[in-house]
Amino acid sequence: MSLLELIDLADERGLAAAGLACLDRCLPLLAPDGAEALRPVWAAVARGDGGAWGEALAKAGVELDDAPADDEAARLVREMLGAAPAEWAAPDLRAWASGCSATALTLHGRYDGAGGAPELVEACRSGDATGAGPLLAGELRRQHAVLESVAHGPTGLRRARELSTEGGRVLRAVVSRRARTA
Repeated sequence: MSLLELIDLADERGLAAAGLACLDRCLPLLAPDGAEALRPVWAAVARGDGGAWGEALAKAGVELDDAPADDEAARLVREMLGAAPAEWAAPDLRAWASGCSATALTLHGRYDGAGGAPELVEACRSGDATGAGPLLAGELRRQHAVLESVAHGPTGLRRARELSTEGGRVLRAVVSRRARTA
């Protein structure tokens, strides 16, 4: 099943988790130590609490507002956070999760040399990963795994968080390595 199909089938909790997981994995590009700011948002997703979701998002936004967004990658991550819907409603969450998916794949594609071209990102999301570099392909696998895990209910959130932590470490290492060689 393609990533787009999985997003279309996801419920509110799955959509919130999918978008949040993409944001969490890309957060090192904005705030290398910012993962703690998302912890209350993850807790709201675990409870399926729409009221706490909006409040936790607002608080995370304030905490991460001081992070410098002086390059395009950081700006895109900030936009992912800013675009998160305060309302716990499937249509808004679906649009956000889909946007986060595309942004995360684009960012990963840029860092692995695949270029993050919109055509390649959309092909990957549609189920054709031909031409994807290892970092882009890894992000695509993580997005699939998150959506498949959370489809089984709240118990899948632990796996989603593990995948996000792992993906954040991978991206942080790639960015660090690139900075040392530049």
